[in-house]
Amino acid sequence: MEPMDSQVTALALSDSDSGSVDGADAADADLQALRRLSDNLAAAFRSPDDFAFLSDARIAVPGAPEIRVHRCVLCARSPFLRNLFARRAAAGAEEKEKDKGKVELRELLGEEVKVGYEALQLVVDYLYSGRVVALPKAACLCVDEGGCAHVGCRPAVSFMAQVLFAASTFEVAELTSLFQRRLLDVLDKVEVDNLPLILSVANLCNKSCMKLLERCLEIVVRSNLDMVTLEKALPPDVVKQIVDARLSLGLVSHEDKGFPNIHVRRVHRALDSDDVELVRMLLKEGKTNLDDAYALHYAVEHCDSKITTELLDLALADVNHRNPRGYTVLHIAAMRMEPKIIVSLLTKGARPSDLTFDHRKALQISKRLTKHGDYFGPTEDGKPSPKDRLCIEVLEQAERRDPQLGEASVSLATEGECLRGRLLYLENRVALARILFPMEARVAMDIAQVDGTLEFNLGSSANLTTGLQRTTVDLNDTPFIMKEEYLTRMSALSKTVEIEFWTNNKMPFCTSGAWEAILPTMFKSARQDHGR
Repeated sequence: MEPMDSQVTALALSDSDSGSVDGADAADADLQALRRLSDNLAAAFRSPDDFAFLSDARIAVPGAPEIRVHRCVLCARSPFLRNLFARRAAAGAEEKEKDKGKVELRELLGEEVKVGYEALQLVVDYLYSGRVVALPKAACLCVDEGGCAHVGCRPAVSFMAQVLFAASTFEVAELTSLFQRRLLDVLDKVEVDNLPLILSVANLCNKSCMKLLERCLEIVVRSNLDMVTLEKALPPDVVKQIVDARLSLGLVSHEDKGFPNIHVRRVHRALDSDDVELVRMLLKEGKTNLDDAYALHYAVEHCDSKITTELLDLALADVNHRNPRGYTVLHIAAMRMEPKIIVSLLTKGARPSDLTFDHRKALQISKRLTKHGDYFGPTEDGKPSPKDRLCIEVLEQAERRDPQLGEASVSLATEGECLRGRLLYLENRVALARILFPMEARVAMDIAQVDGTLEFNLGSSANLTTGLQRTTVDLNDTPFIMKEEYLTRMSALSKTVEIEFWTNNKMPFCTSGAWEAILPTMFKSARQDHGR
């Protein structure tokens, strides 16, 4: 069978007058001619290798292949792109010093909305062909294949919003109108937490999406989305419209307008400043507490993971506390999609089995936020796993097992009961983890606070990582004195391995069988090197 690219190329080079319209009326002939024209132009974009000698510009998308395009086609179809390339051409001599054929994505679309590679491809393909291709499964479907219709989940909504924003920016009225209608058709089925995304994009599109903007505002005003979330996600003028509408409908009081009281706001501002000590001082005033201020919820949703860890270490908040919308802290962490935060909460006793008011667990929330392509796509050994995939795997493992504190470390030192053997075992186990699965290992090490402790090894052959300063121990010293620094190190490494248990279904360095095969070789090699 002839390859698809060859067929497309042959079609593109075919004579547009060669087709026969036997018995067809003039309308059918015109339709066939338009389809042929569409296919011929689309071939120039869909088969970039065959038409590389004609392309005169490239769109650079971060983390993705460059998109080869033809300026004449883009300029003829988009007033925005025509003005853009005209400005670049007018720059003349200045552009000669640069790669004038390369256009950065941020130069086209700015940085207010992150438009992905697949969404941009669809828009550019439309500029060539005048037709909308099938939406890509990898970008539009979530991972919850059994429980989601893929209509209102985040990947589907986000993809349509990205296409809408790009089409509106490029001033392609037909495509803008089409995706505005698509979003309007599914707006009642969209999960409420995805509404701010649509509202912010519709607001940026402004006049070209007035129907979507008005309808989305109407739904958000009557929703249970809290003002703190809306204030963080939307521009001030849109927030004011929501507040005014809720006041006019009697949904909030004139005193607080739906915002938290001043004492809660002060706690939130302290968290925004990464000042946990100030939070502690505010709590001593007795005006509020961490649970009433939903401080853990706020930190998990809006702050650095380090702040969440410090709040948890205060041990002053219920890790399973629910906010007014029925979300536990773990539910919010699943929405944040930060594995470090999720693992921190699980190790502090967060329950993965808790349900939201609409009967979703943290795992299902996480799955409905993750794109099919990100979860099922391949990852090279030694490369970081996508964060959203890691979040799902952590939550799946948490539902399957509930490791007791110390379960991992008790069975670790099979190479010897001495502290020295146990410490070396842990060093090598974590070091290999850092090589094979750097993202997962980094999460576990950060939570266990391994950095800053004194690293320990027997000799150079046991060093699995390079560029690290280690303390080499003389085996001839008898007896070996376990310094306090080493005990601190061993405690941190043990905690690291305990945390790794949350994801040991995918990481071979967490299985005892793999280590029984690997570590004896390490110890033998280390002892031989020392004996030389």
